[in-house]
Amino acid sequence: MTLARLPVGVVVERRRARSPWAEWVWRPVAVLPAPAEAGEWTPLGEAEEAARFYAGAGEVALHRADTAMYRDNLATGRPMLWVRLRLDGAWPRLIAVTADPAEGEAFTEAGEDLVDQVAMPPEIAAAVAAFVAAHHVERVFIKRRRDDDDD
Repeated sequence: MTLARLPVGVVVERRRARSPWAEWVWRPVAVLPAPAEAGEWTPLGEAEEAARFYAGAGEVALHRADTAMYRDNLATGRPMLWVRLRLDGAWPRLIAVTADPAEGEAFTEAGEDLVDQVAMPPEIAAAVAAFVAAHHVERVFIKRRRDDDDD
């Protein structure tokens, strides 16, 4: 059950591909601590070989069962968010943003989606830390003992 939803905005970069099979390479480069007032795929700037776009609004959903993962992510000293994009046509579609490293890894299992890590903004890190402080319950690991009948 989701207990908190943190609205965010996602910035994506597009580069010309060096491949005969794809024209563009897309990757998330930043998550904003709040959605922007700009519309989806608003250009944010262009450099020599890359262009950045506001991909749109998303949310980071926080669940009580995942507080240990959030805590571990924050404890790294460089907390990350995982962004999942899907190539449906000319423009990728924003699917999800998560602060849970295990969920971020699970995003890669489909194989078709673009998944990348971006730095967690301090405002989001503070909200995740407050959520962990309010909802984390330490669970004691109990090693299961084998029964003799299991042989």
